[in-house]
Amino acid sequence: MFRKMLREKQRLPEAECIAVLKTQLRGVLSVLGDEGYPYGMPLNHYYNEEDGRLYFHSGKRGHKLDALRRHGKASFCVYDEGFRRDGEWALNIRSVIVFGRIEFIEDRETIYRIAEKLSRKFTDDEAYIRHELEHSGPGTLMFALVPEHMTGKLVNES
Repeated sequence: MFRKMLREKQRLPEAECIAVLKTQLRGVLSVLGDEGYPYGMPLNHYYNEEDGRLYFHSGKRGHKLDALRRHGKASFCVYDEGFRRDGEWALNIRSVIVFGRIEFIEDRETIYRIAEKLSRKFTDDEAYIRHELEHSGPGTLMFALVPEHMTGKLVNES
């Protein structure tokens, strides 16, 4: 069902893919939008090691949600800041693409738990996190990308 990676020598091991998903703050979620046009949007995310899912928070309406409800397949692409090897100008970038299906989270306890973990990726300011959970939590919709296929690779831009 999913295509084989052409440049196998550039493939990242699964553990390294997961490290990229855990450490990077944002990626691009791509869905099938209105009139069949691709629709990609930058989102922050939380990779949950317990169940291997990627979690996203959202408002309760809009183009993204309409698209996800209409067609529950999506892909999520994340890439790191890259690095240069000594003496080289070219940037080396690790990227990961996860393909899967969207699952909307209904359980409020799970929503708050994941929202708190997501917040901690950005800050350790307890007062801020508590305020956000109390004031924004009730209006938060959360969904997960349940992975069906994941690939990662290291690309040298030379």
